[in-house]
Amino acid sequence: MDRHGPVLRVQLNRPEVRNALNDDLIGALYQVFTTVSTDIRAIILGGEGPAFCAGGDLDWMRKAAAYTEEENKRDATLVSKLWAAVQNCHAFTLANVHGAAMGGGSGLVACCDMAIATEDSKFAFSEVKLGLIPATIGPFVVDKIGKGHARALFATGEVFSAQRAYEIGLVHEVVASKDKEALITKKLRHVLSAGPKAVAGSKKLVLDMPLSYEETAARLAAFRASEEGQEGLAAFLEKRTASFVEQVPEVE
Repeated sequence: MDRHGPVLRVQLNRPEVRNALNDDLIGALYQVFTTVSTDIRAIILGGEGPAFCAGGDLDWMRKAAAYTEEENKRDATLVSKLWAAVQNCHAFTLANVHGAAMGGGSGLVACCDMAIATEDSKFAFSEVKLGLIPATIGPFVVDKIGKGHARALFATGEVFSAQRAYEIGLVHEVVASKDKEALITKKLRHVLSAGPKAVAGSKKLVLDMPLSYEETAARLAAFRASEEGQEGLAAFLEKRTASFVEQVPEVE
């Protein structure tokens, strides 16, 4: 995990098992996304080695196979809390995907606000191949790709390409490996030129939908009257840079 000004880069670091999820990694990620400081404005989530995340760790799944139903429920609840923590994080979250993103790896992608994948990335909701269902990631994936695509991909467990992931809305950009960092910088430039509270508020606006017109009007009014909103409007009218604008930090 490396901080560069207002940007936090979080790398899954179990390359020997293609960054497969286990209790320790789930706990560490949950800690990151629930305790991230308010001055962090963007989190880039990537993976070390040849893959983004291969899903569940075999040893972890082997251990879970011996659990009682109640123990499995507690274990699954912890995973669900991780997905919610990623989705509800105040900072803009971007999944930096390469190689395999299987099962829970695809779930992590779905929970992020944006996903950029290399052309050779592969995805799957492969739980059915193990006689399981993608239950904990289900709400987050369906929210991202819709029920139609989820029903087909959950039921088949088939591996699909980065291009297919783009077509269904699981990822937002597909690029060559050599071009990915430049594209990430471009996206960060947009995020860091916006009001940080407005970014968090815009994310929450979408997640809270549907909303009544009274509620949407109240939220807009609150932001117009806020210190950040007043500064943004004043900067626009005065043709100057708003005080909340930050530059994209260089990555060494």
